[in-house]
Amino acid sequence: MATVLVVGSGGREHALAWGLARSAAVDRVIVLPGNGGTAAFAPARPVDADDLDAVVAFAVAEACDLVVVGPEAPLVAGLVDTLSAAGVLAFGPVAACARLEGSKAFAKAMMDRCGVPTARWGTFTSAAEALAWHDRVDFPVVVKASGLAAGKGVVVPDTAEEARAAIVEMFDGAFGSAGAEVVLEERLIGEEASLLAVCDGTRYAVLPAAQDHKRVGEGDTGPNTGGMGAYSPAPVVAGQEAALAEAVIAPILAAFAADGTPFRGVLYAGLMMTADGPRVLEYNTRFGDPETQVLVPRIASDLYELFVAAASGTLDPASLRIRAEAAATVVAASEGYPGAYPKGRPISGVDAAGALGDVVVFHAGTALRGDTLVTAGGRVLTVTGLGTDLREALSRAYAGLDRITFDGMHARRDIGWRALDRSSS
Repeated sequence: MATVLVVGSGGREHALAWGLARSAAVDRVIVLPGNGGTAAFAPARPVDADDLDAVVAFAVAEACDLVVVGPEAPLVAGLVDTLSAAGVLAFGPVAACARLEGSKAFAKAMMDRCGVPTARWGTFTSAAEALAWHDRVDFPVVVKASGLAAGKGVVVPDTAEEARAAIVEMFDGAFGSAGAEVVLEERLIGEEASLLAVCDGTRYAVLPAAQDHKRVGEGDTGPNTGGMGAYSPAPVVAGQEAALAEAVIAPILAAFAADGTPFRGVLYAGLMMTADGPRVLEYNTRFGDPETQVLVPRIASDLYELFVAAASGTLDPASLRIRAEAAATVVAASEGYPGAYPKGRPISGVDAAGALGDVVVFHAGTALRGDTLVTAGGRVLTVTGLGTDLREALSRAYAGLDRITFDGMHARRDIGWRALDRSSS
């Protein structure tokens, strides 16, 4: 029987641990450092996921058969490289491949190299250069910090003045060192979708598409967040996953394999479905959050066996089986999120929500204070519902959410609105 270590502390990691614990081959799942919900698998451990040496030492000491790396920062820093050097099997890309997420400038260059359809773009290391390019082009732009910014380093201006202000603010440190290099790209019009594939270096198994909701407010208003909810399947893709993967996943895998750094782990393409066809907005090199909370419950295959095969380079894409049910998840966020937020507020109703049929509550920013569950992050919980269709899945997710309370809690009440509009038209 296997011991699995999941690195991270959010809702994504709780969902991965939950899925791995269902494997008949796994008898122990540890989440490092974990949160108030993952303590059900093992107590939270005071090891920073970004402390590579400490994570490797822990994995060796616990004789872990597989390490699954959730967040992007340790991947970019080379955690999988370090684990592999220590003889520990890890699910996730090496640093040379994780750079695809760690540098948006590198990702755009890779897209051009591989012929992946994307927006027109430019990359800059000074505000003067960026402003000059912005003033020359004849299309509205999106302003992106090239480095890692916890999913928040993207500004979508509505006017040229807002774009210029965003450029200046980014170079002035609005996103710290992530904004030392800035990518400007053409603002695309369409509907977004997330396409993820489990990869073993040459082969891949594509997951059903999902759709995230980045803006904090209903109707997709307000600032970007790490994600306020998600659902799967995404009707905007409507069964095109295989063809899309051939266009946007396969060429990237081939390029990394040719470079001698095969991509093993999850490759995530953020797509804009435009009137002129799909375009890649960006790549992530790990599971998304909150997409994981709707994708993992839909995977009928043994998650441990799937990840081991990918990490070992022996993936059989036909082994991936997907449940027919739809899934939807809603984020319960702290007051003030995505800005500053309080911590330590008691949470109630989680057990009542989880007791509902076809509802799973995944913890994100929670902690245990004695026996009391309290808030410890901006995104506190994600409540996932399963159903025969999206409407039923959403109904169950919101039924679970309505049983949960903590001071200042807020959530979007319109998750899935595009898909529901599409089904009713």
